[in-house]
Amino acid sequence: MDINRNGSRPSQKGPDVWFTGTVRIDPLFQASAPARAAGALVTFEPGARTAWHTHPLGQTLIVTAGLGLVQREGGPIEEIRPGDVVWFPPGLKHWHGASPTTAMTHIAIQESLDGKVVDWMEKVSDKQYRKCGATAANC
Repeated sequence: MDINRNGSRPSQKGPDVWFTGTVRIDPLFQASAPARAAGALVTFEPGARTAWHTHPLGQTLIVTAGLGLVQREGGPIEEIRPGDVVWFPPGLKHWHGASPTTAMTHIAIQESLDGKVVDWMEKVSDKQYRKCGATAANC
């Protein structure tokens, strides 16, 4: 049994190569083999978002605070709110982040395949991000 005490793992700044805007990542857990799940609490300030990316075994997001946006390649931008659970199947190109005016926090859970949990791609441009106006409800 392992107990990871709150505050025992330092917060990290979301790297600029993978994120636009201010993002804080608080590690929650990293399973030991043979288990392969990992989780983090991720906070996006208004306007912050991930780059486009995929996960080899998929990803689950559990929204805990604020107002966020998600989009899968070829689909509309959709709002996510506290209590929403989002599943991205393996290999689905997508992005997620805060709305332009409101921060968003989610728990991100994914599994590794051969030591890899994510494949990062190009950044979401401001034009792509704002194509629906202030919120996805304007799409």
